[in-house]
Amino acid sequence: MKPIQRDLVSAANPAGQPPDPDDLVFRLGRWSAGRGPLYLLLAARLRRLVDEGALPPGALLPPDRRLAKALAVGRTTVVAAYDTLRQEGRLVRRQGSGTRVARAALAAEAPRAGEAPPPRVTETSNPLFLHLLEAPDGVILLSCAAPAQPPPELAEAYRALVLPEADLGYHPAGLGVLRAAVARRYAARGVPTAPEQILVTTGAQQGLSLLARLLLAPGDGVLVEAPTYPGALDLFREAAAVPLPVAVGPEGIDVAEAVRVMERHRPALAYVIPRFQNPTGAVLPPLAGRRLVEAANALGVPLVDDEVLDELGFDDLAFDDPVGGPGGSSLSSCGEVIAIGSLSKIVWGGLRIGWVRGPAPLVARLARLKALHDLGCDVPSQLVAARLLDDFAPVRAARLRALRAGHAHLRAELARRLPSWSCAPVTGGQTLWVRLPHGDGVSFAQLALRHGVAVLPGATTDALGGSVRHLRLHFLLAPEVLTEAVRRLAAAWAEYAPVPEPGRASLRGITL
Repeated sequence: MKPIQRDLVSAANPAGQPPDPDDLVFRLGRWSAGRGPLYLLLAARLRRLVDEGALPPGALLPPDRRLAKALAVGRTTVVAAYDTLRQEGRLVRRQGSGTRVARAALAAEAPRAGEAPPPRVTETSNPLFLHLLEAPDGVILLSCAAPAQPPPELAEAYRALVLPEADLGYHPAGLGVLRAAVARRYAARGVPTAPEQILVTTGAQQGLSLLARLLLAPGDGVLVEAPTYPGALDLFREAAAVPLPVAVGPEGIDVAEAVRVMERHRPALAYVIPRFQNPTGAVLPPLAGRRLVEAANALGVPLVDDEVLDELGFDDLAFDDPVGGPGGSSLSSCGEVIAIGSLSKIVWGGLRIGWVRGPAPLVARLARLKALHDLGCDVPSQLVAARLLDDFAPVRAARLRALRAGHAHLRAELARRLPSWSCAPVTGGQTLWVRLPHGDGVSFAQLALRHGVAVLPGATTDALGGSVRHLRLHFLLAPEVLTEAVRRLAAAWAEYAPVPEPGRASLRGITL
């Protein structure tokens, strides 16, 4: 099955077909967030991709009309941008052969057999990450879901920090005090855990990256939810693995279909988000979770449980939990599971502390792999994380109150200004899964950028090629910022709703 986001380098085959316009759209980032005519802004961003080598010599670009549709602009905007770069000598446009990056032609690749692995990707084209690389420009980011600022307890923990003596500072598996603190939290959830079963990582993203490097080889199958966390899809693409997507419904992944996929393909890895699923917010029922774990264990498929959002249940505030742990059960209580966790969603994304919980032999192998890359996480951050975990309930409670309020506020604003959009309430997590009444999320996201708000198109999350009409919006910003974001989205939707006339372009300047 074809991954949804192919690397643009794979488009460099002169004998190949034009790349999917969506791939190029994601690489363009916030190209329209500036001053001047749209065609010049588009030409400037394409120029940068060419000069950086992201669009290599010989790369075939999408046809004018297809790219224009994906960017929600008129065809003349794309034509003018292409012509600008043609005049600079960066592009070559020939009748019948399309538009290519100039100055060189790559040798045609040998055709690949049907069972050959997909091309290995070496850098992200995911808008979720690319938005973070942009300079501040007044765009409201509803694309990357993370706390907008750290809690006061984090600064207090740093002020009280005492560094260890007679310590080299290299701890590839993590500081013992933090590994023990994380293990205690699992034990409090009914999952007995030894510190040797915990690997401390630079956020959950690194934990998943290490697992992909250790367990996946090119061409291996990976069972994934559809839709799912797009950062995971990026990592699996980097490993040249083949996604085996299984649809997610209101109650999480279709477990019966997941079992059939595991029986048929025996994937090298299965990756799921059972609680407050990213992006849909679905929660997998406990009995369904147990069946999934038992099937994976019986078939010998390593099952990775992404627990990053586990502790964000709105109703968990009703429980008197002295350790501040999640109210839901963990898949790890049902059998052998590799769990990934993080403090980035409750505390702050800038505290790059995550972990992997699994069998001790696997954790030891992961620690050796991590040592190869960074020799261990930052020691002060680990000490601070251990201190926070010792009295975590107040930090978590404050975050949950803010999330619950943000969820209610964003839904109310969407109902008021965009009543034709549909989004079900969620019981936890950070995001709403919005369905548009018509059009597609990729092209609307481009128009939304020109109105000063970044959203995540559903297509970036779905290896089945679905979720085209969906957007993922988070509710972590202050109420007044969420109100302004929805106002901008409504203005963009009013402009998007009418079907544009073919060939019509808007060359007005945009100031954000």
